[in-house]
Amino acid sequence: MATMAQKRDYYEVLGVDRSASDKEIADAYRKLALKYHPDRNPGDEEAVAKFKEASEAFEVLSNKEKRALYDRYGHAGLEGAAAAPQFRDVGDIFDAFSDIFSDSIFAEFFGGPRRRRARRGADIRCELVLDLEEAARGVTKEVVFDRHQECGHCRGSGARPGTAPQRCPYCGGSGRVVQSAGFFSMQSTCPNCHGAGVVIRHPCPQCRGSGMVPRRVRREVKIPPGVDDGTRLRLAGEGEPSPAGGPPGDCYVFIRIRPHPLFEREGQHLLCRVPIGYAQAALGATIEVPSLDGRQKLEIPRGTQSGDVFRLAGKGMPSPGARSRGDLLVQVFIEVPKRLTPEHQRVLRELADIENENVSPERESFFQKLKRYFQTG
Repeated sequence: MATMAQKRDYYEVLGVDRSASDKEIADAYRKLALKYHPDRNPGDEEAVAKFKEASEAFEVLSNKEKRALYDRYGHAGLEGAAAAPQFRDVGDIFDAFSDIFSDSIFAEFFGGPRRRRARRGADIRCELVLDLEEAARGVTKEVVFDRHQECGHCRGSGARPGTAPQRCPYCGGSGRVVQSAGFFSMQSTCPNCHGAGVVIRHPCPQCRGSGMVPRRVRREVKIPPGVDDGTRLRLAGEGEPSPAGGPPGDCYVFIRIRPHPLFEREGQHLLCRVPIGYAQAALGATIEVPSLDGRQKLEIPRGTQSGDVFRLAGKGMPSPGARSRGDLLVQVFIEVPKRLTPEHQRVLRELADIENENVSPERESFFQKLKRYFQTG
């Protein structure tokens, strides 16, 4: 940044007299901006520097309060205050003087004014509920969501047919206002038109001046195998339209998986709890267990304990984008019958007599611990 001693006189920069009118100052700046415009001088840092210098001079001399300070005190009158222009880059200059760069001469040479990138439309979301089986094999589903579209009655203008939006009288159509207080100057969005640059005197009765109407949309979405609860799928360009002519937003589909009556999901694995009888656990047995692929046979070894877990490899959920699958974990628990036939009761009593005569080491250890507990208590 140039110091006060290095800075040239602003009137000299623009090539005008100190008595120059506002129009003469603006015309001089236009000529210099056209000459040193970055698009006309690609890669020329000296031209960019002169472009910034001319813009700085114009920013001061086009403002009555700043010009008065400069005429009285020179550069010293602007130092240390917000009155001094501080452009960070060329983009700041285009934003500050958009009305200057929207003139036809700049549109002719540079394809129109430089403006900020149009804001994209808002993203929206919807939910899709799947069964576990659908999530496992993948499925194509229809999703329904609401968004806005251009009003057909006014063709998106927001104005009643036969009328048109009018230039905002408060900001002159720029969408911004400049507020000055002493040395300070601040740009802000126009409170009258909210930055649109136009106002609607006669709103469209269909969209009430917004230019948009709600619409319900139906789209098919392909669900890949193995999606989990909370998975988010993106439908590009299916969100809200941009209010400024930019790209539309996206629609995000959030997957929800219904609880399954038999399986619990743990990542790519499935857990299934299966009851077995006392005799099956003690003697061993071959049982059938459910899986996503149908019935599966499972060997229960002798002496199986309640809570033991057996693994059926590759019978769980598929991994999204991969060929591998998780496992099916079968946890068995011994089911005690609540109703017994007389024959069952007789056999169980005989078994109880046998167990009392032949106490297992684990059971003996438990009773020994129980006896010591009461003796010490």
